[in-house]
Amino acid sequence: MAEKQSPIFTKTYDLMLWLLPALTRFPKDQRFRLAARLEDALFRFHDHLLAAARSRDRRPHLVQADLELERLRVFLRLAQDLRFLDFKQYEHASRLVTEVGKLLGGWQKTLSASPADVSSAERGGGR
Repeated sequence: MAEKQSPIFTKTYDLMLWLLPALTRFPKDQRFRLAARLEDALFRFHDHLLAAARSRDRRPHLVQADLELERLRVFLRLAQDLRFLDFKQYEHASRLVTEVGKLLGGWQKTLSASPADVSSAERGGGR
């Protein structure tokens, strides 16, 4: 599958692989609150990437992915401020999220630069 070879999918997988075990170490009362919100945002982000990769009209899925990534950033910062993640863990997670964000931004820019995508999106169709 093409999306497995794409750097954004590789980096997102790396983020998932690191973050999911870290969430199991949150205090028990937070596993169903903040940890669950982090996990949900992470999986929704990945779902939107998959939808974008398989869709003709990628923009709406990428916009939603961007929103989920922003939620993830806020929840990670909150987890660090509440000391559920230490600073080194937060720094590592932030670095991964930043890398994924740059790849997402690059993907969005390639769509903005393509005149065929713009005219196709204006008609309500895909590529």
